[in-house]
Amino acid sequence: MAWQGTIVFFDLQTTGLDTKSCHIVQLGASCKNTIFNATSSPASPSNTSYKVNGLTVSYGQLLLHGSLFPGPVLLAAHNAWGFDQILLMRVLRKFSLSEQFEQVVSGFVDTLPLSRKLHPQLKWFNQPYLVRCFLRGKYNAYNAVDNAKQLEELFWNYWEPYNDVISEFTDWFYALK
Repeated sequence: MAWQGTIVFFDLQTTGLDTKSCHIVQLGASCKNTIFNATSSPASPSNTSYKVNGLTVSYGQLLLHGSLFPGPVLLAAHNAWGFDQILLMRVLRKFSLSEQFEQVVSGFVDTLPLSRKLHPQLKWFNQPYLVRCFLRGKYNAYNAVDNAKQLEELFWNYWEPYNDVISEFTDWFYALK
């Protein structure tokens, strides 16, 4: 059975690769034709991106243009466990936002090991190779929105994993505590 909840595909552009010290300069996300794009300079993060994409949080609920966002919401990234999840959670803790975040998001899906399980015959599993292989397209390593959209297309149009496979590659917040 296909996943019934909401999966938001995301990518981060950062000032480096060290999850303990780099800064997020772009967060791009894609979910069912809704695009999120937030950029910031490391010294002055933007707090107004919700006005552009319609996403807000009210009483611990994620809203899209004032309506309840369907849940549970999972965040999916390629190499989430090795980079994106670690960095995002560090930043959320730094600004005391992790508790509010966990009221809206139930966990992280890592599509890197998921792609290895679904397509073990492939030579490589990095996202640029997967985009070339399945989408026959080009991968722009420096655009988080494009990366998130391509990952969403790979997931739903080419991989179509079932619930048990998605759960196998998900870090649920209740399991992380």
